[in-house]
Amino acid sequence: MTAIGITNGRPESGGYEVGVSRDGHDGRVSSEWFSRSDDEKFLSLSELYASVKGRAEQSRTRTVERAAIRVEAHRDDPEKLALILPDAEAPVAPTHWSFGQLASLVGAPAAYLRQLPAPLAGINLQYGLTNHRAEQVKTLEVANGRTELRAVTGPDYGRIYDHELVAAVQRIAGDGVGDTRWKVPGVLDWSTGAYNPMVDVTKDTTTLYASDREVFLFLVDDMNPIEEGTLPDGSPDLFFRGFYCWNSEVGAKTLGIASFYLRAVCQNRNLWGVEDFQEISIRHSKYAANRFAHEAAPALANFADSSPRPFIEGIHASRERIVARGDEDRTDFLRKRGFSKAETAKIVETVLAEEGRPPESVFDFVQGIAAVARSKPQQDSRLAMETRAKAILERAA
Repeated sequence: MTAIGITNGRPESGGYEVGVSRDGHDGRVSSEWFSRSDDEKFLSLSELYASVKGRAEQSRTRTVERAAIRVEAHRDDPEKLALILPDAEAPVAPTHWSFGQLASLVGAPAAYLRQLPAPLAGINLQYGLTNHRAEQVKTLEVANGRTELRAVTGPDYGRIYDHELVAAVQRIAGDGVGDTRWKVPGVLDWSTGAYNPMVDVTKDTTTLYASDREVFLFLVDDMNPIEEGTLPDGSPDLFFRGFYCWNSEVGAKTLGIASFYLRAVCQNRNLWGVEDFQEISIRHSKYAANRFAHEAAPALANFADSSPRPFIEGIHASRERIVARGDEDRTDFLRKRGFSKAETAKIVETVLAEEGRPPESVFDFVQGIAAVARSKPQQDSRLAMETRAKAILERAA
């Protein structure tokens, strides 16, 4: 394989030839892509921001005494249940999510309550609100035709709004569609092994998502390849920088940012050839907003502007460090790091098949471990083996 010609940093045609068989695989973005309906997919960061910002502007949050909340349900409408909050102008209807939060807060089984007629479910909830030890709850309500209860949490819940995360991404990525170096990714053509970064952003290709519970964004810098070493055929081994981030202002998940280097993204948004995966997360605790301002947002900006040199030097060091000259050395290297006899044989066989020679350097072994990990059907086993590969690579740097 040879790299496609590049003019001013851009591929002239087709894309870049990449070594997707190397290193780790990440299916997180693909899982998001598969699960999204069209109304949860956005074609630009400005479109996404307008949606989640508008939702926040229609919302209000307040802390109320839980004993002052009244549950309203009627026998003539067994499906309808609402809450009467102190000083509220009208009853608020809990969403599916907030109903589960409310049940959890008072120690009631949400799945069971959902099976009951509204009056019976209301009696159980009212008892829990009146007698539960928690004195206060924090609500998030939105006026959307009718007033809905989007979330109910403990009083110290530190809400980071979805639009705050999107705004932080906009500061480094603009609209996310090619107006800056950070953009929605292109597509790998499996038939040719070429990764094409120049793909139109559509509902089928976008990686900008939001539901009524959370946001998820994935962007890459795939017009500026980073070259380190060569593939078995002598062509350049190319990497791109990428990151994804997520948040839920209603308490469905933490805020998190993951940065990494990768070689390609395929049509169903699997990430291939992933290296140097780093992740930070922030729980929505009392000081979450301050931590976002002082940790997460700067970390995102620093990654966007940072030099890839430490990453390149780490890869170079692992390629240069020869740890095995013979079969006995190869077996000892892997067995001393906790790999079974069967795993050791499989790793060596995989490197021999993919590289045309047995593993010698730390880099060779890491590639083999990552390749074997991809073949494991259980996600936990796969992640555990990829974590071990990462630890070996980091110690070599």
